[in-house]
This record gives sequence, structure tokens and C-alpha cells, in this order.
Amino acid sequence: MTVRDSSAGRARLAVLALAGCILVPLVAAGLRSVLWALAGLAGLVLAAIGVWWALAHTGPLRVLGTALSVTAPVAVLALFAAFGMLWPAVVSLVLWALAVTAARTAVAPSGATAEHVVTGAPHAPWIVMNPRSGGGKVGRFGLVAKAEAAGCRVALLEAGQDVVELARQAVAEGADLLAVAGGDGTQALVAEVAAHHDVPFVVVPAGTRNHFALDLGLDRDDPAAALEALTDGVELRVDLGYAADRVFVNNASFGMYAFVVTDPAYRDAKARTTLRTLPGLLTGEEAPRLRTRADGTYVDGLQALLVSNNPYGRAVDAARPGRRERLDSGLLGVVCVRVANTAQAARIVRGPGSGGLIRLSAGEVVVEADTATLPVGIDGEHVVLPSPVVCRSAPGALRVRVPRRRPGTPRSGGAPADWPRVARLALGPLFHRPGT
Repeated sequence: MTVRDSSAGRARLAVLALAGCILVPLVAAGLRSVLWALAGLAGLVLAAIGVWWALAHTGPLRVLGTALSVTAPVAVLALFAAFGMLWPAVVSLVLWALAVTAARTAVAPSGATAEHVVTGAPHAPWIVMNPRSGGGKVGRFGLVAKAEAAGCRVALLEAGQDVVELARQAVAEGADLLAVAGGDGTQALVAEVAAHHDVPFVVVPAGTRNHFALDLGLDRDDPAAALEALTDGVELRVDLGYAADRVFVNNASFGMYAFVVTDPAYRDAKARTTLRTLPGLLTGEEAPRLRTRADGTYVDGLQALLVSNNPYGRAVDAARPGRRERLDSGLLGVVCVRVANTAQAARIVRGPGSGGLIRLSAGEVVVEADTATLPVGIDGEHVVLPSPVVCRSAPGALRVRVPRRRPGTPRSGGAPADWPRVARLALGPLFHRPGT
């Protein structure tokens, strides 16, 4: 089967699933299905308002918001169940999710980052390990002994040590491959050194979240498996992101999150600190008001802004939720949040058309505010940078070596659903004429 035939098959599946998600409620309730759809939408709007009140206010309004965010969807589900519409609604939603996923994969370009076969193992690989990362994964998985058995020179990172200086010294002493067993923040710092000296870089997912490792397709439950890249690996050329002079492999966050993590209490009590801080950041005098220029697009009045090293997929994308389709597009992803009151919170259920959540892609992003400096969360690490902050992509700057066989190799599927194109692809054989 050719690639075109496969895409056409997914396009037909998308069209059939879309038709099914419309027909199921029509068959179950006739024209009254429109009223049921409006009832479901009303439940979503009330839940969105409840979430806003719970996050942006304190006292009785926060309690009321919390109750509303729970009771509104529960009441809608109970109403659907009482009138026999619950299962038609569930089936319709499942078909809609299938339709969108199939439509995106049908028209998506090949998303996999190009792989190059590695010939020969490194002669002097070096790895730095943070024994505190991920609750002690280095010790729990025996990574020191396994790395040494693979021929690596191991450096254990002590509190207060300069990991960048350690990596530079390793290169000066002849290291021809740099590796990190630690969190994304440590990986970014060593990755910049590897990129500067054009030596391969290996990620060993020994941190807490390991988002970079996830998008490289590595097994985060078996960190030692990443060491197979030394003997049976392929090489990827991936981008690096920069916020001013600070490198990031995942993202740089501005606004609410960056302000929250500045609180000393955040590390030990994340949820409590966030709930205590958010009201002032969302509606009070402390609320950040950011502006950004993403290539030719200007957006202002933002409370939060995320700039990522390559665009993230949509959080509701069933194929790849919250992941990056590729790491070598040469573009930054931009997600802007602009919700300042209850009305805007209610409109956010409309999706991108609401203006509350804005998604862009750009080669350069400038972030500024009416302050001399901006707190920024760079790969989970808090820094303060002079305003404005210029974010840019360094395309293909980093040589990443990964195992040839890895469980999470990215698959295409994050492109927006272009329904006219999907329909043409699905119905093409019916209307194809020779010579056209």
C-alpha cells in the first residue's frame, strides 16, 4: 500500500466517523439532539466559569466556583442518563475524537525527525549524573555501574557545582560524547556545550518528568536503556531554543507560572502555594500583563505565555497529547493565555476562536512587560531576565544520539484537521478523471 493510499484510507475513516458522530444523536433523539448539544455546551460553560472563580478568587466565591465546576458537568451527565441520551452522547464524542485524529494523520506531513545511522562507538564518552534527580533514580537503577560498564567516564554532580564548567572540562580532556542523567534543566545546560563543540549528546531520563526524553521516544521507565545509544544508536539533528542567552530543550514560560515558582514555598507545597498566589496574579495588582511579537503577529494583555522548542501538539489530541510532533522544524511554538474575567472564561470553551487561548509558530518571539525584568521558568528552572526577552530557535544545533530501537518513536498526527482537504482526499477516487 502506498503512502497516498494509506492517507486516503485515513481520510475516509475520518469522514465516516464525522458522519457517525452526527447521525448517532439524530437517530437517538431526532431534532431534539440540538437541544441536548446545547445542554452539554451549557454544562461546559458553567464548568469553565466555576474553574475561573476557583482559581481567580478566594473565600466564598472560590468555594462556589469549586462546587460549580464539579456539579455542572455531573448534572448534565445525570440529565443525559435520565433521558437515555448518555450512551449516544458518549458514542458521538468517541466518533468525533476518532474523526479528528484520523483527519490529522491523513493530511499530516512526515513528522519524524530524520535519523542517521551511527558508525562506530565513541572512544571517550562522558556522562554527568545528578544523584538527587527523580527521587534518586541514579542510585535506584544502578546507572553509575551500567554507564561505567558501557565505557563512560562518570561525574556525579554535587550541590553547587557548575555543570557547564564540568562539561567544558570534559571536552577539553578529550570527551567525544556528552551525556546527562538528570532533569531537563541539567540536560539543557550540557546540551549547549555539546552543540558548541559539535559532539554527540545522549539523554538518560533520570529526572522527574523527562519531557525531552519523551519526545525523543526514550523509555522513561528504564533510564539505563538509553545507554544502548553508545553501541547501537542513530543520530538525530534537533533544534535548541534560546531565551536571551539561556538555552532550553523544552520550553520557557512567562507570566503566572514563572511568578508562582519564584515563591520559596513552591518547591515544598506546590498546590497550596499556587492556589494562594493565583488570585493576585489573575485579577489583582500583581497580575502580569505580557506582550509578545511572534514574527509578524502582535498579542497583548496576556497573563501567561509558553514558548517551546518546536510546537506542542494540542492537549486534546488523542494521537499525541501535549507532545511535540518533531524537534527539527526550526520553529518555536507559542501558547498565549488571555483570560481576565468571567465572560472570557466562559468563552474559552469555543476553543481558538475565543481569543482566550492563542497558538502560534514563529522563528523569533519577543516577550515584554512594563517592568525592567521578567521572571522566566526555563525547563522548570527559575531565572530572571532583562525585559524584553528575545526567544529564538537554533535549527539543527544539537546532535542527539538515541537507541535504534526505542518504544516511543514519534509518529505523525499533530497537524490541524483540514476538513476540505480531508474530504477531497477521501472522495478523490470517485471524482478522479484520467488526465486531471
